[in-house]
Amino acid sequence: MSSESSAAILRMRMVNRDLADAGITDERILNAFMKIPREDFVPPGTDLSTAYGNHPLPIGFGQTVSQPYIVAFMLQMLECESGNRILEIGTGSGYQTAILASMGMKVVTIELLPDLAARAKKALRAIVPEADISFIVADGYNGWTPAAPYDCIIVSAAPAIMPEGLEDQLNPAEGRMVLPVGEWHQKLISITRSGDNIVMRESLPVRFVPLVKPRKE
Repeated sequence: MSSESSAAILRMRMVNRDLADAGITDERILNAFMKIPREDFVPPGTDLSTAYGNHPLPIGFGQTVSQPYIVAFMLQMLECESGNRILEIGTGSGYQTAILASMGMKVVTIELLPDLAARAKKALRAIVPEADISFIVADGYNGWTPAAPYDCIIVSAAPAIMPEGLEDQLNPAEGRMVLPVGEWHQKLISITRSGDNIVMRESLPVRFVPLVKPRKE
């Protein structure tokens, strides 16, 4: 069996067993996970069964690609629609970026680490070459105001406390954000903005790498 066939089988098993059977019901999300080859966003030499395991994987620079279920769960919480403008804080491997792009999102993705950003951009241009993705290498701890407002914001690493100003970058007409917050005890938080009204809800306990904040000179 070819590696492409093996990957397709493992990808289908991941979508059915680790996502759909675990409560991910949004068909757009399931279809996107079926399309994107996860093996192209993990370190070279990673065997296919490891690449498609339902667990985080190290990608270098002290960062990880999150487990598939958590990525899917966060996207289901986010409830974005095709054509929405989304800020992704923490490009990482680019896997989540590819999922978002394949769902028809207009993605602004920001990564602090230049080498990681370059590797992700190369992988994304190979997998989703026509996608509407703006790549930014900068400190995204407090979002990215030059391109605000956003219909959705998703944060791929955990700040110890809620960063200031992120809610202000949401579209006032039902803008939504999902992020993990906390140090030792983290939880997923969803935020919905309607005008000046902010509604915050807590969800699953999680474990993410810390959201990197540059040291002050």
